Amino acid sequence: SRIPPTNDFKVGMKLEAHDPRNVTSVCIATVIGITGARLRLRLDGSDNKNDFWRLVDSSDIQPIGTCEKKGGMLQPPLGFQMNASSWPMFLLRTLNGAEMAPAAFFKKEPPKPVPNCFKVGMKLEAIDRKNPYLICPATIGDVKGDEIFVTFDGWRGAFDYWCRCDSRDIFPVGWCSLTGDALQPPGNNVSITKSSAKFQSSPSKVTRRSMQSPQKSAPVPAQRGRKPGRGKPPGQSAVPKKGRSPKNIPLTKSTSHTENLKTRKKSLKPGKKKKIFAEQLTSASPSHQSSPDRDNGTTQILKDGINLSGATAAVISTVCVYVNKHGNSGPHLDKKKVQQLPDHFGPGPVNVVLQQAVQACVDCAYQAKTVFGFLKSGHHGGEMIT
Repeated sequence: SRIPPTNDFKVGMKLEAHDPRNVTSVCIATVIGITGARLRLRLDGSDNKNDFWRLVDSSDIQPIGTCEKKGGMLQPPLGFQMNASSWPMFLLRTLNGAEMAPAAFFKKEPPKPVPNCFKVGMKLEAIDRKNPYLICPATIGDVKGDEIFVTFDGWRGAFDYWCRCDSRDIFPVGWCSLTGDALQPPGNNVSITKSSAKFQSSPSKVTRRSMQSPQKSAPVPAQRGRKPGRGKPPGQSAVPKKGRSPKNIPLTKSTSHTENLKTRKKSLKPGKKKKIFAEQLTSASPSHQSSPDRDNGTTQILKDGINLSGATAAVISTVCVYVNKHGNSGPHLDKKKVQQLPDHFGPGPVNVVLQQAVQACVDCAYQAKTVFGFLKSGHHGGEMIT
């Protein structure tokens, strides 16, 4: 739309939305964040790792009851966390007394443009699909038929993507200033915006997949892992405990149960390192739910950037970080926010737990940028924080 639609939604409202991972399903979703003309949505009954964003005039969202009127049935989301037979009761419970988003809040999707008028070198604002809470300055890098190649200003090419010329992920220059969204500056600058305070907690795995939700409350734009010269996003950082030397923890790769059994048989002492072949590692990222893999309290990891043949991996203990809410929170952290933190992070794989702890510190800061500045590059391409 030439004039951006108004966003009347409030956090906590319920609506119907297409499951982005199973587009034939219409599910119940809850608004958990608002920025400009966009909504951050979480499907009821799914975990908090698959939040997604939609414009208020998206055809993917509709008022509660629309599906039933059309003769359809509301479906559980992909990865529904309960038994499928409990879905009807879950649906009744989740809608009972809930605040439904009024039909007037949903705007009509604008008509699609017919020709592709984009030319190489034109400027625009575009959603970073790997960090979809960010809108960034971009340039058209190439045009083929109805497709355009979006390149982000000031970053290397890892975040660029092809999309259709009528994609809802691209906007004209000036869109963010019209809607009140924060435009992420190009290159190294880190901006922490006031609107980010609206986001509610949502721990996420540190993966480079698109549509991942940011960890905990305020999203920190620098977490996109794009700082020139740094190999990893700060999410994959290790926090040194008092009196211990920091260790850099690279990206976790989960192992199959049989691999863990092999490890267990060799009766490794906790904290010992062992060389294994990369072929034993599977590429899936670690599950946040309890699984038999976790029983022996170790997770094997593979360092990024090392040649896969004969890579070394460490065996790492499961950890739990406890939060002392009554101590001196120091000059950088807001004591009231510290007291709202959970009593502990974990137990879980060390890099996941430490990432959550680091993010919590950033979220509790008076100036998130200052606390974020305590991250330093480690000698393995990871991060250290004190």
